[in-house]
Amino acid sequence: MAKLRKMLGRADSAEGIALMALMDTQSTHTLAAWAVRYAKERYMPLCTQLCPDETRLMQAVDACGEHLAGRMSLRTLQPVLRQAAQAGREMEGPVAQAAARAVATACAAVRTPTSALGALFYGAAAIAYHQAGTGQTPEVYDTIAREEFRRALESLQAVAIPNEQHPAHLVWNC
Repeated sequence: MAKLRKMLGRADSAEGIALMALMDTQSTHTLAAWAVRYAKERYMPLCTQLCPDETRLMQAVDACGEHLAGRMSLRTLQPVLRQAAQAGREMEGPVAQAAARAVATACAAVRTPTSALGALFYGAAAIAYHQAGTGQTPEVYDTIAREEFRRALESLQAVAIPNEQHPAHLVWNC
């Protein structure tokens, strides 16, 4: 069996290109709020199901909400984000690890807005391995990843602000 990838999806797919184009029009706040909410709804349940005793990821989601509402400084948030990233590295199993990394990376979008896209690559892996198991062909995983990116695009389109005044300055290194 081939080694499992930590991330799935392609930035140069139609869905990836559409996501990046839409992200280019949104503010850091809008991207971070969307990424955290999407990860909480889509990937956090996998973390909770597979690792019910892990609290660092939910603490990070909650802290990001506080930061985005203006009730917590970025300086106070930073250690919480580091703990979430550590949780992602410590998880056992491909689904739990990918889902935890998706949540932690989505939370990191509050300071690095391109992390909103990075979270989706981890999230696509979590969903693919959860739905199809770990013994499938790359084509099966690619199909699931494309569907996850399409779903994320629809979610972002639903909250995107037309003609946003201060779009984030994104540099795509993919």
